[in-house]
Amino acid sequence: MASHKVDNDNQIKFVIVPGNGAGDITHANWYGWLSRKLKEAGTVCELKNMPDPITAKESEWIPFMKKELKCDQNTIIIGHSSGAQAAMRYAETHKVYGIVLVSACVTDMGDENERASGYYNRPWEWEKIKENTKILAQFGSTDDPFIPWSEQEQVVQGLGTTLFKYSDKGHFMNSRFPELLKYLFSFIHQGKSSEGIE
Repeated sequence: MASHKVDNDNQIKFVIVPGNGAGDITHANWYGWLSRKLKEAGTVCELKNMPDPITAKESEWIPFMKKELKCDQNTIIIGHSSGAQAAMRYAETHKVYGIVLVSACVTDMGDENERASGYYNRPWEWEKIKENTKILAQFGSTDDPFIPWSEQEQVVQGLGTTLFKYSDKGHFMNSRFPELLKYLFSFIHQGKSSEGIE
C-alpha cells in the first residue's frame, strides 16, 4: 500500500463524530480512548462535544463539522450511530479523504427523535458520497440492539463499503475499540508495528 499522504502533502487527520445523547464525549464509549491512541501515534484527531447533542440535528451538525471540526479533503471522519449519518450527509456535499461508519442506518426506524434530526427526510445520494471520498469503511454488528442488520446492509449496498461485520459488538459502546484503531493505523503506520492497539 502506498503512503497515504494527501492533497498538498498534508497528513491525514481524523475527526470523531459521536452518536447522539453521549454527554461529554471525551468520556463516552470509545471516543476519548481512540482520540488518545491516534494522537499518541502522531496524528491530528479532533473530538469535540457537538451542538444539539440529543437530537443531533443535521442543520447544526453539518456546519459544525465544517467550521469547528474542519473536515476537509485530508480528513477521515469516524462517525458512530448519529455521527455515521452525519458523516454520510457531509460527504454528499463535501470532499473528504474518507468516512468510517460505525452502526450506520438509513431510516429513522420510526423513532420520533431520529426523525427530528433531519437526516432521513430524503433519499441518500450514494453516488455523490462515493465521488467525494477515497475510503469507505463500515463496522457493524448483527446483534446491535438499536439498528437492525437490514439497515446496516443497505449502507453496504449503497456505498460498497469495506465491511467489518461482527455478531457480538452490539451498538459498539465499549470503552475501547481496538479493531477500529488497527484499521485506522493502516493509514498512518506504513511498515510499522501496531503495538499499543490494546
